[in-house]
Amino acid sequence: MTLGAFWGVVWMVSQALMPAAIGKTIDAGVTAKDTGEIWRWSAVVLLLGCLTGLAGILRHRCAVTNWLTSAYRTVQLTARQATDLGATLPSRIATGDVVSIGTADTSSIGSTMDVSARFAGAVVSVVLVSVLLISTEVRIGLTVLIGVPLIMALVGPLLKPMHRRQSEVRALQGKLTGRANDIVAGLRVLRGIGGEPEFAERYREQSQELRFAGVRVARVESVLESAQVLLPGLFVVGVTWLAARLAVSHEITTGQLVAFYGYAAFLVLPLRTITEAWGRLLRAHVAATKVVRVLALRHPLAETAGSAEGAEGSGALVDEHSGLNLKPGSFTAVAAADPAEAIELADRLGRYRDADGVTLDGVPLEAMPLGSLRRRVLVADNDSRLFSGRLADGLAGAGAGAGAGAGADARVGAHADGVARVTAALHTAAAEDIIEALPDGLDATVSERGRSFSGGQQQRLRLVRALLADPEVLLLVEPTSAVDAHTEARIAERLAAARAGRTTVVFTTSPLMLDRAERVVFLAGGRAAAEGRHRELLATVPGYRATVTREED
Repeated sequence: MTLGAFWGVVWMVSQALMPAAIGKTIDAGVTAKDTGEIWRWSAVVLLLGCLTGLAGILRHRCAVTNWLTSAYRTVQLTARQATDLGATLPSRIATGDVVSIGTADTSSIGSTMDVSARFAGAVVSVVLVSVLLISTEVRIGLTVLIGVPLIMALVGPLLKPMHRRQSEVRALQGKLTGRANDIVAGLRVLRGIGGEPEFAERYREQSQELRFAGVRVARVESVLESAQVLLPGLFVVGVTWLAARLAVSHEITTGQLVAFYGYAAFLVLPLRTITEAWGRLLRAHVAATKVVRVLALRHPLAETAGSAEGAEGSGALVDEHSGLNLKPGSFTAVAAADPAEAIELADRLGRYRDADGVTLDGVPLEAMPLGSLRRRVLVADNDSRLFSGRLADGLAGAGAGAGAGAGADARVGAHADGVARVTAALHTAAAEDIIEALPDGLDATVSERGRSFSGGQQQRLRLVRALLADPEVLLLVEPTSAVDAHTEARIAERLAAARAGRTTVVFTTSPLMLDRAERVVFLAGGRAAAEGRHRELLATVPGYRATVTREED
């Protein structure tokens, strides 16, 4: 930024000195008929022209660098912040506001960094021209000194309403982008329930509202753009008229008249630059406010300073709030009368929300290092996504490249073990048919968010990924809700054996899955109301029976 401002000053100042050099050429050379002076001052004009060209190139390079750096660094910081906030982001700020940062705000911020170099040059050059004019002719110099602030004062009233209307447009952009994201994400569901036309109509209404707001901003901007041309133009006419009157009365020389006209014509550039910088600064202020709002958010589950041991233990998970007590290595199913209660409990056990009263092997979750907890306790729900790229890498994660630094025999052994683990996980999730249907098998490329797979296929592949992670405690939220009954029966039959010795909890109301669990906990009102085997609870707990058989009824 400093380098750009330096070259901006050199670029503007070299142009500001050009009229003085031309005036000297006329007075000292042409009027006095001195060939030597003509050559001397012509050389000065040439040097100033070359300096203007060189400084203009370097200023432009710095300005573009600053534009791109500020714009894309803003995107990087925002993306990093969104990643750190994770699943808590949508509840803290509208998705559309975050998306609009990358589509609109970065341009506003970048363009302000771009104009800053020219703005620095404009301010210095206006001061320099004023000094040169006062030293030559006080009346014209004072006219410039008074005229420049007057032009800024006339433009000022246009800036406040433009700032207000730009803030309104930015807010509407965020809402509209968020609605578009919601519609695209739920398009299948909307079509299934016949709600697509209604949501499309709402989008159209908000789109028109944004368009009208944009037109209101454009009206102010059009007046501002006109003022940027008209006011400096009138100023040039006034200065030229005054200089011409002084030349006619022989109070200034012909060279000075030419120089004064050159000064007046040159001042159009810095004056337009200053008013342009004001407008861009206001737009950038609106954009930066939104960016800072995102960057100021803090994760509610930020890493604690506790020193609790994060090493692997037995996997005993206890929640005092709900009364759930998971024994090490157990295979438990949790059936909730309200599905929202099951999701809330899974988030508590995984510490994706307040986990007060939850302990793992006797250690409070809130006292454990978050990174260690994430490795030991995995929550696999249907909101997680498949990543684009090679399927095998997306399923196995970091383990896909295991043994890269070992010897040949070790790498072969690690590869064989990895293949065996992937094969076993695919079998457990009944996902072999998915891989067989792909021309490249596990080497197939997954499209963005796994959209090339059906809902049931995505669900099974997510289960494969969770099994390959092999956490100490695995919490599965409705892992078979999108698959057919035959496939679900196979998964339910194989899951307990695949997770033998590891603590596993399945949040589900599927009778097939519940029947295979070692223990079933019935959750009602956020508390463990009953527990036992599936068939026992069906016979003895009316609330459980109503919850489990609701779909069949």
